[in-house]
Amino acid sequence: MAKVSPGQFIAQVRAETAKVVWPSRKETVATAIMVVIMTSLLAIFFFGVDAAFSTAVRKLLSFLG
Repeated sequence: MAKVSPGQFIAQVRAETAKVVWPSRKETVATAIMVVIMTSLLAIFFFGVDAAFSTAVRKLLSFLG
């Protein structure tokens, strides 16, 4: 790998940063809303699975004594 001077490195970083396409506000808001929705759905799902397993374990333990 070729060594570059700090000045060349900074120039390359600026050139690569100029190529970045940032999402619009609309895209960012839509993505954030989808993340909140999916996180909520997963939280509800895992709560239900946890409650079901908890109930099953309590029932099984009640048979033991």
